[in-house]
Amino acid sequence: MTRFAPVDDNITIEQLTLDPYPIYRRLRAQQPVLTVKAAGRTLLTRAEDTRHVKDHPEQFSSNDPDTPMKRAFLAHTLMRKDAAEHRRERMAMAPSLAPRVVRDVWAPRYTRYAAEYVGSLPRGETIDLFEALCGPLAARILADIMGIPQASDHEMQQWSQALINGAGNFAWKPEPFAISDQANLEMDQAINSRINLLRSEPDQSALSTMINAENPIPMSQIISNIKIAIGGGINEPRDAMATAVFGLLTNPDQLTRVKSEGCWKDAFEEAIRWVAPIQVSSRLVLEDTEIRGCLLPQGETVMTVQASANHDEELFESPEQFNVFRVRKPHQAFGNGPHHCAGTHVARGLVAGILMPMLFDRFPNMTLPDSDGVKWRGFGFRGPVNLPVRLL
Repeated sequence: MTRFAPVDDNITIEQLTLDPYPIYRRLRAQQPVLTVKAAGRTLLTRAEDTRHVKDHPEQFSSNDPDTPMKRAFLAHTLMRKDAAEHRRERMAMAPSLAPRVVRDVWAPRYTRYAAEYVGSLPRGETIDLFEALCGPLAARILADIMGIPQASDHEMQQWSQALINGAGNFAWKPEPFAISDQANLEMDQAINSRINLLRSEPDQSALSTMINAENPIPMSQIISNIKIAIGGGINEPRDAMATAVFGLLTNPDQLTRVKSEGCWKDAFEEAIRWVAPIQVSSRLVLEDTEIRGCLLPQGETVMTVQASANHDEELFESPEQFNVFRVRKPHQAFGNGPHHCAGTHVARGLVAGILMPMLFDRFPNMTLPDSDGVKWRGFGFRGPVNLPVRLL
């Protein structure tokens, strides 16, 4: 019998920010379709359901009118568009992220940056790798890819976090939006200051590619979509990098085998399955739909929980464990459907192909002195916020 999804008044945003995985495990088993009042959305926690929603934009639109993303970015970005409108804006940036460009342009530059940043780390000392390497290196290459190389690592990270916090501000608190407003102002200035130069001296950056296109999209959308990339293009490789290092250092037998077999890509894929950098996504129900016997009426907002889908026991054995050598099955950390992450090739190629082997080659005996001291945070976006390691 069809019924409305049950409603939960007890789960809080704070709980989902601090430790969501036990909650998702319970929901997968007991209430895989559940309206969580604090989030203002109906959460879908099984992999089959999250994939179905993402694969059918004709039923589930990206244009969720109640998302805080539009308020945070002060724009209607391609992340909240579908069909031809989404495709045109996505393809405008695509040439700068193509596999050939990643291989020929960005990978050599990233290799140079990685060697510089890893080479500056102090051997024999305990440092916060998240702060000293993961964040700054992700920021540095993204500034180049986006076409604003004058932006400092610090500025890029500040802007990214401001946008992330604003887009994930489902409680609609004023402070995160005040911070994202200031970040928008600063990003506008940084982007606009580069336009004349890139028109006279084009390169393969996203900003150059978009403004010099034969039939460019509106400048307002060029700017907002550069911001989308800043918001997601730092935290995803940064958090994947930190999660992979944590997973390997807390499983030394796996690390030994990864080094021996050179399977860094497998370690990267397991890390983002284990803790998905982008944990949830919202979709607007366009027509009455039934999932697992629950009616999702037109106008309802559902939230696909990729974090939970990647731990679905129907696909993954012992999903809470980090296991590089598990039977490989598709995960949803990069999303699926038309909104599949455009930076997939960048993250995989640079982090797994370049940084991880370089880092462990320079510090082959690196240790994690206090794994319990690593703090994990995030509901919409998640990863460790510190990573103290001893560099040996």
